[in-house]
Amino acid sequence: MKVQLLGAAQTVTGSCYMIEACGKRFCIDCGMHQGNKAIEARNRETEVYRPTDIDFILITHAHIDHSGLLPRLVREGFTNPVYCTKATSELLDLMLQDSAHIQEMEAQWEAKKYMRRGLKNPPAALYTVADAQKAVTLFSSVDYHKTFEPAPGITVTYYDAGHILGSGSLRIEAAENGKTTSLIFSGDIGRPQSLIVRSPENPPQADYVFMESTYGDRDHKDEDVSDQELADAIAYSYGKGEKVIIPAFAVERTQEVLYCLHVLNKKGQLPADMPVYVDSPLAIRATEVFERNRELFDDAAQKMLNNGDNPFSLPNLRYTLSVAESQAINDYKGPAIIISASGMCNAGRIRHHLRHNIWKPGASIVFVGYQAVGTPGRKIVEKAKKITLFGEDMDVAARIFTINGFSGHAGQSQLLAWLAPLVHNCAQVVLTHGESKAQETLAGLIHERFAVTPHIASYLEEMTLVGCEVAETITHETKAHPKVDWNFLTDEVERKWGMFKGKLADVEARPWVEQTDLQEALEKMDYALTRLISRM
Repeated sequence: MKVQLLGAAQTVTGSCYMIEACGKRFCIDCGMHQGNKAIEARNRETEVYRPTDIDFILITHAHIDHSGLLPRLVREGFTNPVYCTKATSELLDLMLQDSAHIQEMEAQWEAKKYMRRGLKNPPAALYTVADAQKAVTLFSSVDYHKTFEPAPGITVTYYDAGHILGSGSLRIEAAENGKTTSLIFSGDIGRPQSLIVRSPENPPQADYVFMESTYGDRDHKDEDVSDQELADAIAYSYGKGEKVIIPAFAVERTQEVLYCLHVLNKKGQLPADMPVYVDSPLAIRATEVFERNRELFDDAAQKMLNNGDNPFSLPNLRYTLSVAESQAINDYKGPAIIISASGMCNAGRIRHHLRHNIWKPGASIVFVGYQAVGTPGRKIVEKAKKITLFGEDMDVAARIFTINGFSGHAGQSQLLAWLAPLVHNCAQVVLTHGESKAQETLAGLIHERFAVTPHIASYLEEMTLVGCEVAETITHETKAHPKVDWNFLTDEVERKWGMFKGKLADVEARPWVEQTDLQEALEKMDYALTRLISRM
């Protein structure tokens, strides 16, 4: 049996395990890579997936970093079944088409930039709405705890991962050469007793456990502390007459924030004259999916609903579907709460709300989810003094709140507790879906507590699994992380600086207005270079 990591290896996006067993080739998840330009370039390097050779796909949950490349694979020839829970299929029906719409819009903007610069052959959209619609037709819904056989010799069982509505941890058995090998793929593990969804389940023990490690280096704050932090942010901006901006993933996080605001309102901690806007068409439609799948809620949420108390309802709640309604929010004078996507601030309407508010000292920006490396959200939470939005450098003057208690991922102690019943004498643990620091910390604790030495997988690594051991690994370091040619870049800068100095005499003979225009452009370059040096 072979397993190759095509994403979420020493990072947290682009989840995909490509597996070869029983003469079949299948993958678990096919997520989109999110982050800086170099990371997102991987989304177009899909030849390594060999889409026409994939026999079936298993999706753990609906988040785009686990599912967002499915339409791309369909575009490139994949036509076989995609298995997931019913709730996941309903969410993906919305999310993949929303993602495709974003891809089409970004391709149009890029084409206009090419035209303005006189360039030809702009990149096509990563995939289209038609590709997403075709992908949805391949879905086959499965139930928790009901084992099914997607191919001869291979059985799969889904267990509730407690991460988002419909999320699953998978236990797979593959029988070949007279031996059955069992594997667990954790997916994203939720927190016990989190809002709305049920606590994560433990599948039965297996030979291999492929486990996420997003928060392997820390625990989360208490939910009560998180509620109070959100109340503090609201009180601060309400007192200043400004807005509270909450970047939130459309699925699960938006619903959890609404749940929390509902609780704060019942406690009298939500001002009666402070409107709450959910400015994300996807989040609005996703909330409707939640309403249709109440049987997946935890006991507390179901009890609330049975008592006629809707946790997604607020007196001043306003949903904005159209672009015009979204734009009108920024014309509203006075304090308000705005929940919008994307959660990492790298796309969507949230960028417009940041543009209108991040420079205001009285505003609050409240982060309630993980911020991947290279995203605007990550830069803000890491105390960037300025942020670039729509080509404009803006001061970060708003008060920044990072509330980890809303996380849909298990913290360090919860990850260890989830793993504990799965450890046995022959188990091999492979850590994925985490940054290096988190993985190394968690690996050390697992070794200390369970006397097991986890394997930390790298991007594009191929593992051959034999008898509870990773018998062989093949890494592709050169392809996975191409060397950055700093010498070429610095030589280019020096060459162009020489050209600049050579033209100075000609510039000094130009009219004063032209000189000041050029001076202003040079000052901007100097400022950008100073910012770059400060990051090195």
